[in-house]
Formats: sequence, C-alpha cells, structure tokens
Amino acid sequence: MEPHEQVLSDLVARSHLVAGGDLAELVFETGRRMGLTGTALYVADLQQATLVALPQTLAPEAPTLDIDASLAGLAYRTERTQRSANGGTVWMAMIDGIERLGVLKATAESFDEELIGRCEVLAGVTALLLVSKSSHSDVLIETERRRTMTVQAELLWAFLPPRTIGTARVTSSAVLEPAYEIGGDAFDHSFVDGALHLTMLDSMGHDLASGGASAAGLAACRATRRAGGSLVDIIPAIDQILNQWFTDRLMTAIIAHLDVEDGTLTWVNCAHPPPLLIREGRVVTGMLERQADLPLGWGFHTTAPAAVHRVRLQPGDRVLIYSDGVTEARSAAGDLFGEQRLADTVIRATAAGDPAPEALRRLVQELVHHQDHRLRDDATILLAEWHPHRD
Repeated sequence: MEPHEQVLSDLVARSHLVAGGDLAELVFETGRRMGLTGTALYVADLQQATLVALPQTLAPEAPTLDIDASLAGLAYRTERTQRSANGGTVWMAMIDGIERLGVLKATAESFDEELIGRCEVLAGVTALLLVSKSSHSDVLIETERRRTMTVQAELLWAFLPPRTIGTARVTSSAVLEPAYEIGGDAFDHSFVDGALHLTMLDSMGHDLASGGASAAGLAACRATRRAGGSLVDIIPAIDQILNQWFTDRLMTAIIAHLDVEDGTLTWVNCAHPPPLLIREGRVVTGMLERQADLPLGWGFHTTAPAAVHRVRLQPGDRVLIYSDGVTEARSAAGDLFGEQRLADTVIRATAAGDPAPEALRRLVQELVHHQDHRLRDDATILLAEWHPHRD
C-alpha cells in the first residue's frame, strides 16, 4: 500500500484540473490506492431529505438514500462514522468546517481502526474539494436539486452563505423554506473581529422583486459592515437602498452582533418578530422582547437611528431568530404552528443530543408536515449558540 500522505497529496494536486462532475471518480481511484475496494460520494439535497450520489462510471451506486432511514443518513445526521453489519462498508459525514455536505461511502475487504481513520481524513479532504468546485460546477448544484428552482429563489440562494458556520466558541445554523420557491426571506451570518454577525430579512411579497429587495438588503448590510459600519449604520444603508430602488417594498429585519468572548448580544429589530432565548432547555420568556422600530423602506430610518438593544448571554444559551412564516404557518384545520411549538421542537432535538443543523432540519420537517407540504409563506429560522467552554 502506498504512503497515505502521498496518496492524499496526489489527490489534491490532480483535483486542480478535474471538473466537479469527475470528482467522484478521482476519489474512487484515490480510495483504491489506499487499499479500499471502492468509494462513492453522496451529497444532501437542498431540503436535506435525501442523499444523492454524484455520478461515477467506475462503480455506479444507488442514486438516492433516505437521510432518515439509512445507515448513510445516520452518519449524516449524527456526524459520526457508521459501519455496516457485515463490517465491509463504512459511511462518514463530509463536513466543511461544521457545515454538513453529505457522506462518503467506503468499502474494503476488512476495516481496522487505522483504515477507518484514513477514510475519515479522505472524507474531510473530499469535502474541501467539493466546496472548491461547487462555485463553478453546475453538475454539483444540479445533483443537490430535486426540481426546478424559481428565478427569485435562484437569485437569493446565490447571495446566501453556508447554512452552518462555527468555531469552538459559537455555532450558527439556518434553514429556509420553501427552498425552491423562496421569495422574500434571507439570512446571513459571518465572523467579524471576534464576533458573530447575524442578519434576517423578510421582504414584503413573494415575487422576483421581493427576492431582489432581499438580495439588495444583504448586499447593503455586507458593504456597510465590511466598511467598518455598526448596527446603527447598517439600518439606514438598507433603508436607503430600498427607498431608492424598491419603492413599493417594505422589509422587516433583525440585525445582531454576538461577542464570542463575553457573550454580549447586541441587536436591532425593525418590525420583526422578537428572537427567542433558549436556556437550559426552556424559553426565557420575554428576555429578548423589546419595542420594535419601524420596518425598512420608505425612508423611515433616514433621520432617526434605530434603537440598539443589549443582553448578556450565559454559556450554552441559544438565540432563535425566525420569520413570521414559521409561527403563522397553518395546518389544514387552521391550527397555527406558533411560537411555543417552534421552541419545543428545537428544545426536544437539542435535548436528544442533535447538533444545531440537525435540530433545524427536524424543525423544518415538522413545519412542512404541519402545513401538509404546502407552505404559504417563506419560513426562515436561524439558531445561534454560544458555547465558550466547549472542548
């Protein structure tokens, strides 16, 4: 068997001149050099219900696997390596930072702990290669889609960051539905000078103009933030863009800043539902409720600055930011999904040990089921957890 380091070095070197659609076969060849009998790459579909195989001709695989009813799905959900009953197959989550991309399947005549460890390294390297190719490979994008996307949804997804980001001190994860027809909701999260920046926007309407307004709002927020602007500066920047180019649109927003060192949460609320604070398995009622400012648009914020609110979090606290399409989702019988059900679902999932991305995946499944798979409004959820003492 060739030296493991040399095999991985060759994989990275060869990947520079390989198109995204050929990546699965390159990893397959690499796996054979490591002593495996085969590999396969599966990426999660956009709604995280199915794992979809990337194309490869060397050893075709089952085209799809259910995330909730397969060993591969268990590896994805738990982010832990799973081994088949006969011991000849292992499944490993492919993770970029802490963002789950899919799973790598590896087969061999037999596995020992050393070979499994090498496969896990291969899965990590493959995840990085997938991310590097995804910005310019329609094959990878098309693989994760199960149906056609609307133009406004295409526009918004192009502006959105990875669904999950994090460090040893903080994690932020988001979900957005209906994924293929999203209109006016958008989110952002990013690390800025020892802090986590959080944004949620909800533009009026559900058409291309709504998507354009939210995309422009994100751009204005980022441009102001990256130029050194504060939360107070971001609000009029978005307001001005809307008032100039989207004169018939109003937008609600939460713009927040979490200091990852001391846990100070600072935020501005422009007519948006107040965030929820989850502490030790329960919602701290009213902790983040403040008088909201006027919505963005129509020049409301050109003169009067928005109010800035502050609170000090405790280690382990989770901040849940959501759009009104979540709590106002109605069942066929007219039953609202509601704030309590929203919080309870997240609390149950995290109590069961689910990481934040999995907790939100389950929450969205419950929300979609509540509305009989016919969402009538955009539903976006962002969950940020401050965990400064996590190993």
